[in-house]
Amino acid sequence: MPGRISVSQRTAGQWQTATLTEIRRETPHAATFRLAVPGWAGHLPGQHLMLRLTARDGYAAQRHYSIASAPEDPGHIELTLDRVPDGEVSGWFHTVARPGDTIEVRGPLSGFFAWPGDRPALLLGAGSGVVPLMSMLRHHRARGLTVPLRMLVSARSPEELIYARELGAETTPVFTRSAPAGMPVGRMTAAHVAPLVEEQPPGGWEAYVCGSNGFAEHASRLLVEGGQPVERIRIERFG
Repeated sequence: MPGRISVSQRTAGQWQTATLTEIRRETPHAATFRLAVPGWAGHLPGQHLMLRLTARDGYAAQRHYSIASAPEDPGHIELTLDRVPDGEVSGWFHTVARPGDTIEVRGPLSGFFAWPGDRPALLLGAGSGVVPLMSMLRHHRARGLTVPLRMLVSARSPEELIYARELGAETTPVFTRSAPAGMPVGRMTAAHVAPLVEEQPPGGWEAYVCGSNGFAEHASRLLVEGGQPVERIRIERFG
């Protein structure tokens, strides 16, 4: 099938050493961290991993993070992290981490939210919820897939829009606090969602929603009201 990717389940269950090779600033509060993982099992767009940091005294902190990169980058993965106030792991990445540092990763994990590129995808995200959706978009571009893909992404302002430089005609941004001149300010509404649902490509949409609990409930309700079948809505939420 177009976009089908092979993932080794054997190596996915093992902890592996990852080396930080690059840090890219995305917004004032979010950055992308590129990791070299020579034994990475491969992943499907939308999957996440478990990350472990261990201090010199043996204390360990573990967190789940969505993978931002497409599978078409063997031996490397990218994570985009918001800096969370008082966050142990995100705080370390944003204030201490430097290229050359090593951490442990295990994955990929969970196939429920994965999109292998074999069906039309309608993506709705807010804030850092755009991270797994960006993996899907990058995969779509890297493979030159012709299957339809559309994305709606909500951010507080243009400065807070993660991956703004990479987004193209397939993406419609919605700004809730401030917007460029001529653009409305406010939450995602039926006026944003319903026209996309109504496009109905052959086979219909598979909808992917990622964001806070509040956003996930709001966006999924808009999808259903617009005519998207409930059983074809996949939700990943945080917070």
